[in-house]
Amino acid sequence: MDPDTGSGSGCGSGRGLGPCSGRSMLAWLVGAAQVVGVACVVLSGVWMGHYRGGFAWDGSAHQFNLHPLCMVLGLVFLYGDAVLVYRVFPNEQRRSVKLLHAGIHLLALVISIVGMVAVFDFHRAQKIPDMYSLHSWCGMTTFILFCLQWVMGLGFFLFPGASSWLRAWYLPLHVFWGVALLALAVGSSLLGITEKLLFSIMSSYPLFDQEGVLANGLGLLLLAFGLLVGFVLSREEFRRPPHPEEEALSVHFKTLTEGGSPCTP
Repeated sequence: MDPDTGSGSGCGSGRGLGPCSGRSMLAWLVGAAQVVGVACVVLSGVWMGHYRGGFAWDGSAHQFNLHPLCMVLGLVFLYGDAVLVYRVFPNEQRRSVKLLHAGIHLLALVISIVGMVAVFDFHRAQKIPDMYSLHSWCGMTTFILFCLQWVMGLGFFLFPGASSWLRAWYLPLHVFWGVALLALAVGSSLLGITEKLLFSIMSSYPLFDQEGVLANGLGLLLLAFGLLVGFVLSREEFRRPPHPEEEALSVHFKTLTEGGSPCTP
């Protein structure tokens, strides 16, 4: 039985795909996303570790190398996993899934902060200007919005202080920005990959340099990860069964937007 809805989880009913085939398809998609996501992190480590000389915290280019690795690990891979947990664990206690969702987000935030500090500290040590490129503008926008999304989600949904009408008002925004931020993170990463390649191997990049091919492959994998996660989130049959709290928030949201009464059918 589903602990949140009291409904069964057998294979006899369901919308679209049957529950069994739907869960099987979900498992394959989530598994593929994990393989692709891990490959993104590994390729980032190989690129920065093998081709760019490794990692350090000494103000050198080796410190900069922590930035792409941390941002791919935090703002792309872990963030993507955080938004998937409601699909992966549809029958677990809702508060447990909320805590897991918030915890993975927190880990992603901490790792992303390390990546941001690494690049700004590197710029300061090397006397390089900050925030002049499109990559930096998009990346900083994504990071700030991610921080706001995490804080707002924590305040509205994990702690019981927010009123129902505020939570109903914010819920659609939280869902929208959850998907939008993954797209922004992938897009910012692609800009960063291109910028780094042009700075590092501009003369050999058009000659299909091995480093350039690896980095381009990383970009394609990041795009594939974003598409896999986005596809899972878009499928109605993969959604978590509605919780009474969510149904109540939907009624409140309808009241706010259509001017009806919570009791209006």
